[in-house]
Amino acid sequence: MFEITVSHDSGVPPYEQLRLAVIARVRAGELLAGTKIPTVRALAAQLGLAPNTVARAYRELEQDGVLETRGRRGTFIASSGDPTVDAAGRAAAEYVATIRRLGLDAAAALHYVETALIA
Repeated sequence: MFEITVSHDSGVPPYEQLRLAVIARVRAGELLAGTKIPTVRALAAQLGLAPNTVARAYRELEQDGVLETRGRRGTFIASSGDPTVDAAGRAAAEYVATIRRLGLDAAAALHYVETALIA
């Protein structure tokens, strides 16, 4: 069974809890590439959520490259590995390119990253 829990008492929206839980399970190696995940309706019923809530999480996970839909065959964990690492690498490269265009040095770049992480 697809073991994910969503707290209805949390300040974090349920779709975001679901999205983060799937990403965490992928990173931990608990959901491997090619693993079929439940349909939107089945998972919504299992978690006591509205189907639109689960659909939103699935859409965002698909946009992030974590999930892939294979038509009538269903939705699966993407076979490209951990896409969050790839996305983080691309974001870092874009940030460095912007910093260089602005003429800032590494110390300034790190300062802005640290400030953003704390905020």
